[in-house]
Amino acid sequence: MHNMAVDFAGVNFKNPVVLASGTCGFGREFYELFPLEKLGGISSKGLTLHARGGNDGIRIWETPAGIMNSVGLENPGVEAFIAKDLDWVNSLDLVNIVNLGGHSMEDYIEAVERLNEVNLDILELNISCPNVKQGGMNFGVKTDLAQEVVRTIRKICRHKLVVKLSPNAENIVDLAKACESEGADGLSLTNTFLGMVIDINKKKPVFDNGYAGLSGPAIKPIALRMVHQVSHNVNIPVMGLGGISNWRDAIEFIMAGATVIQVGTANFMAPERGVEIVEGIEKYMIENNIKDLSEIRGIV
Repeated sequence: MHNMAVDFAGVNFKNPVVLASGTCGFGREFYELFPLEKLGGISSKGLTLHARGGNDGIRIWETPAGIMNSVGLENPGVEAFIAKDLDWVNSLDLVNIVNLGGHSMEDYIEAVERLNEVNLDILELNISCPNVKQGGMNFGVKTDLAQEVVRTIRKICRHKLVVKLSPNAENIVDLAKACESEGADGLSLTNTFLGMVIDINKKKPVFDNGYAGLSGPAIKPIALRMVHQVSHNVNIPVMGLGGISNWRDAIEFIMAGATVIQVGTANFMAPERGVEIVEGIEKYMIENNIKDLSEIRGIV
């Protein structure tokens, strides 16, 4: 009677709750803690073409309403993921979203070509990476640069392509429209916000890179605003994320226009939070006689 299933660009999710990239590994550890398959899907740890050791120094710093991270895309690389984890993830009753980053166009192209040869449901393209060949400017900040990446990857990518947008973009709506115009099947937003912490005893930044990514409840109102703006200005579906910590937050994002929501930082506070959110959404639907989430999607 109460249908939680959603269609996202032709991919069927049994419910709209996904664990966000970088907060659940490849799912193995979480599988041991709670019934992972009660979720709609998982987005993998951010992969790059080659293995990366990540950043030096402090990587995680707790804030009053979230965390800051400077992990630096530590990951085993595309080939190792395919060899060790892909089949296991595909064996689960979950939508398998593979998150991919790159530091040059060549990196993206080669990694996508390799992933074209294997089974996965959605490729989530992380364009919040610094382009080392253009002075370190993030691909996802300048609309024309992001457009070039999506245009190039769309031509070769055989999977459903979702572009993960950076909230640090010059204009988030223009960026979203540019990605849509180049053939993206969907969008996910937002990635972490650029922030800073200073150690007043050492009189220098806590993170070796100076700045780091802020996530968690502190960014929720801003992320919600961006999801609302983008979802009402494009015709492709949106995955909303940014500070979602409970089912009420999830409902807000759906009412703002999100088809799927991703839970990230909350996983560190309580690994089973995603399942609690699924149960909370279902209870809300029953209590409010909502038979399908399309009844409230984008209603605001």
